[in-house]
Amino acid sequence: MNIRPSAAIRQNYNEIADLCRRTHEPVYLTKNGEGDLVIMDIESFTRREKMLKLRENLLAVEEDRAMGRRGCTIDELDRFLDSILEEE
Repeated sequence: MNIRPSAAIRQNYNEIADLCRRTHEPVYLTKNGEGDLVIMDIESFTRREKMLKLRENLLAVEEDRAMGRRGCTIDELDRFLDSILEEE
């Protein structure tokens, strides 16, 4: 886990940006010793957002299935997953 004081972003922006890009991990910024902000490279953020959206969609499908609603065929699922992978 990368933790830096918030002043570090003003003083060492390039260093912190390089750290985010190199490690693909967020950097946690603190203010007065308390958590304040999280920064991350855009690639990691985009991947994270896509993963959260996929999980949200899967949860909705699972809720539908639990309520007895019709699911999709394997072919429909294949097409859906292919469309997600093509977005990357």
